[in-house]
Amino acid sequence: MSYIDVLLVTPPSREQVYQSLGSDLAAVEPPVWSLLIAEFLRRRGVEARVLDAEAEGYTHEETARKIVDANAVLTVYVIYGQQPSASTQCMPGGRKVCELVNAETDRPSLVMGTHASALPERTLVEEPYTFVCHGEGPHTILSLLEELKGGLSFADVPGLCYEQDGRAHLNPMAEKIANLDETLPGQAWDLVDMSKYRAHNWQCLDDPSKRMPYASLQTSLGCPYKCSFCCINTPFGGSGIRFWSPDYVIGEIDTLVEKYGVSVIKIPDELFVLNKNHINGICDRIIDRGYDLNMWAYARIDTIKPAFLEKLKKAGIQWLGIGVESARKHVREGVTKGHFIDADVSEVIKMIRDHGIYVSSNFIFGLPDDDMDSMQATLDLALELNTEWANFYSAMAYPGSELYGVAKGKSWKLPDDPGGPGWIGYSQHAYETLPLPTNHLSTQEVLSFRDQAFDTYFTNSDYLSMIGKTFGESAVEHLQSMAGHTLKRKLFSDADAA
Repeated sequence: MSYIDVLLVTPPSREQVYQSLGSDLAAVEPPVWSLLIAEFLRRRGVEARVLDAEAEGYTHEETARKIVDANAVLTVYVIYGQQPSASTQCMPGGRKVCELVNAETDRPSLVMGTHASALPERTLVEEPYTFVCHGEGPHTILSLLEELKGGLSFADVPGLCYEQDGRAHLNPMAEKIANLDETLPGQAWDLVDMSKYRAHNWQCLDDPSKRMPYASLQTSLGCPYKCSFCCINTPFGGSGIRFWSPDYVIGEIDTLVEKYGVSVIKIPDELFVLNKNHINGICDRIIDRGYDLNMWAYARIDTIKPAFLEKLKKAGIQWLGIGVESARKHVREGVTKGHFIDADVSEVIKMIRDHGIYVSSNFIFGLPDDDMDSMQATLDLALELNTEWANFYSAMAYPGSELYGVAKGKSWKLPDDPGGPGWIGYSQHAYETLPLPTNHLSTQEVLSFRDQAFDTYFTNSDYLSMIGKTFGESAVEHLQSMAGHTLKRKLFSDADAA
């Protein structure tokens, strides 16, 4: 029977993670890490393929059948989701697929992602995978493949968690990749069907038909900051940031535009607007090409500089995602994000919008020091800012974050506790979602406030009026339809039953 070396798999999770929002509102993003690792492997003579069940619309059973038929020496379940914190919520989908595969074949499997790096030994014990990757992945996968083909011993595979003599063994992480251009020199776009990826609905509010094709292009890895609610740096062994060169980035954009007709792009870096030389280098090259792009990227209130904005806009950065989190400084300081005073938020966001860039503002309800007054102040600030998009989250203690340890220390009920819903409880939109309580509020109070805040914002007449003037009445109708989706919540169903 023929076989391939490595199959990199994105399991199906969207329906369980997003409920009804997953059908046509949520984005379908290219699997960045799978594509980076596939190219890394191919350049070293390894036959690698990518199976993106999310993009293909496969069920768990169909995905399992594709994996069995591929007959890979090593199947790698790459579980990240659309943001690093989404890794945990996607674990149930991977587990279901792997269990189906294990019923038919004994081919080895490896799971990687933020969650696996946060809890490698626990993942090995509780989940159905043969191995767990602790770290970035490329060198772990390559070394493990060599061992499986008769090379090294498991003890020599960096970042590998494996079972031996009835217990879990965890090898030291592989060294951080120092030269990204040299080691991860591109994404293997040809291994997926680029026509099947679509942007978030808000990125194309003026014309939803432009959501496809769509790409996600990494230009840096890691983050220099240490917000206690964030787990971004878990696979990298600590804080810090590394950059691909502007020449690398423009080369990838050239490929996307010229070969695949992509003009709608996400830059998923945890923090794109940070390094002056990096930003200017990329923007200058895009401007020189004259591309007409619709891109979005993340920034912080304290990293936005007036000198950046004109160039970002000219290069095609149409949206910036800004983490406001809370209106109260003491709440932000409680999660090590008290870096800006309240007045700065309005001023910075006005400055961004004055340069013609739209803002997607992000808010978190239920941080440890939140009470009803502070959460209401945060909602009031969101309504005052009235940005073109807003995300409202319930605080979660994601594995790999400092907050996870804090919550365990306070004996706050977490989704993975006995009797809890399991890893799917870390999904913001799932039926089983189980956010954190605070020092002053119950879990139910936090979730109820979050859901009501979403409705309040997206049905607010001032917001809809602004959207109509900015994007047209069809955008208003689209958002009204979106706001009509009601997320079912087990927390409230159980309370009603009681």
